[in-house]
Amino acid sequence: MTPAFRQSPGRTRRRRSHHALKASHTVLCPNCGTSKRPHTACSGCGYVRPGLQVKTTRAGQ
Repeated sequence: MTPAFRQSPGRTRRRRSHHALKASHTVLCPNCGTSKRPHTACSGCGYVRPGLQVKTTRAGQ
């Protein structure tokens, strides 16, 4: 099936206005100072919260 009528460029652009990538929010790790996403373990040192650290596996090691 093909569309009966062509969509206008404005309508197409309005539909695609939500397709842009959003920048991810980052915070500094209080333990080592590298940037990390909030509410996740630090990829550098594994810090999550005081008293909890997760062992990390780094690529290449």
